[in-house]
Amino acid sequence: MGIGAVVGLGNPGAEYAGGRHNIGFRVVDELARRWRLDVWRNRHRSLVARRAGGRPAFLVKPQTYMNLSGEAFALFCEREELIPAECLVVVDDVDLALGLIRLRPRGGPGTHNGLRSIVEAAGEEFPRLRLGIRGERAWDDLAEYVLAPFEPGELPVVDAMVERAADCVEAALRLGIGRAATQFNQATAPE
Repeated sequence: MGIGAVVGLGNPGAEYAGGRHNIGFRVVDELARRWRLDVWRNRHRSLVARRAGGRPAFLVKPQTYMNLSGEAFALFCEREELIPAECLVVVDDVDLALGLIRLRPRGGPGTHNGLRSIVEAAGEEFPRLRLGIRGERAWDDLAEYVLAPFEPGELPVVDAMVERAADCVEAALRLGIGRAATQFNQATAPE
């Protein structure tokens, strides 16, 4: 069973576009750019683009806001007749240092409300690509931190992480989750 969809998590709206929480959307947008997909349809409470040829691969950006991502995820799976294990979720992770990426075949939600919503709606049996967003600056309020934009000095690391994450997704589509994880999971954050 391969991956039929890449689901990037984030919050809709221009006010959230540059925020740490929206890094999943950025990776999906990078894949759309690479695959020359510029038609997004509003379907299943998400923005959806579809790549044809061979087995179709969907790019999905839930529009339910982060904490309700599971509603859009479950609806998308049901309507497109995919099981959760066929949907790779791309998500920010404040527990990982900025620039780190981790691909896993399954797991719990950790501290992430978007993942928690998906787990509640569809279970834990879906692959996820976690992108480290924890910078060096400490925060007082976690919600405020993840909704805030990256610091200007962090942007080169963020851009490189988005590129590497898109490379990882393409490898997972081609080689499978296990082989892509071996190739792309990092032990330490890049310099």
